[in-house]
Amino acid sequence: MARKPSDQQPPQLPTPVKTNRERIIEAFMALLAERAFEQIGFGEIATRAGLTLAQCRAEFVSTLGVLAAHVAQTDRQVLAGAPPDMAEEPPRERLFDVLMRRLELLAPHRAAVRSLVRSISRSPGLAFAANAMAVRSQQWMLTAADVDAAGPRGLIRAQGLAVLYGRVLRVWLKDEDPGLARTLAALDRELARGQRWVGFVDDLCRFVPRCRGRRARRRRYDGERGHEEPIPA
Repeated sequence: MARKPSDQQPPQLPTPVKTNRERIIEAFMALLAERAFEQIGFGEIATRAGLTLAQCRAEFVSTLGVLAAHVAQTDRQVLAGAPPDMAEEPPRERLFDVLMRRLELLAPHRAAVRSLVRSISRSPGLAFAANAMAVRSQQWMLTAADVDAAGPRGLIRAQGLAVLYGRVLRVWLKDEDPGLARTLAALDRELARGQRWVGFVDDLCRFVPRCRGRRARRRRYDGERGHEEPIPA
């Protein structure tokens, strides 16, 4: 006998409560969509987030810290959303997927990103800080794509990827196509260029002497001059 449909409504799951940190980041990004980075203060952030200045100070010491937290938050979302079926793809395809997932996550914050890019173009100090955040973030993106990001070689790769991503980001900001055709083409083109650059870096690193080799040469040179004590590295 068929069961009669129940009149009972499915239980409503409670709305997740945002932490103070999340509320501050959300308020900051909303303000950044409206005005320049350098015009945003913690008084406005506290008001928009519905928090006190003391609560804001407990979480962050500067607006740069809030920006860095937003970047790290996006990193975590990208890393958590990695599809398992990309594992067998070549590195370029894995990177393509990772960076497109990042852009998809940034879609609700496009106005804020546009504002930030304008502020970076006017401020060398902000540009320097943003680059450091971008390089750290791209090391995680490389790792998510199973591309080695460790050591000096990984740092060079991350810096190159940060520059590459920045160029694609500027295309994305102007791409009004729902399918992001221009962005997809730009990312594919930049990754092809980056693949050639990584090959050059790998070739170059083969010829860069190791620190141990430099120390050995210094000891030999020092020995030839008649000094037996080691030179501090």
